[in-house]
Amino acid sequence: MNNYQRIWRTVLAIPAGRVASYGQIADLAGLPGRARLVGRALGQVPETMSVPWYRVLRSDGRIAFPAGSPQAERQKGHLQEEGVIVLNNRVRLKAFGWQPDLAELLMRLEF
Repeated sequence: MNNYQRIWRTVLAIPAGRVASYGQIADLAGLPGRARLVGRALGQVPETMSVPWYRVLRSDGRIAFPAGSPQAERQKGHLQEEGVIVLNNRVRLKAFGWQPDLAELLMRLEF
């Protein structure tokens, strides 16, 4: 399994209504310190795969796209459809952050 596949599989484990940071996904995929790689991988998801890229945010909860851009509005729309509150292009991680426990990780991630 290549690094992109590991990242995609990790992002697939984020439950609806929850978000994670690029760095958190990198860590959970076994790629610590590779947050930028997560961004690149999410930009390269094959059209045949349905990966919830919009659930991944910056470490401070901000959407990575410029506020008001079509991409930011699309991401915001997806998050709001799942009940995630987005204010000023930011999500409160304390309220919506994904904090998987060990059992969940072992069941969902198979690296």
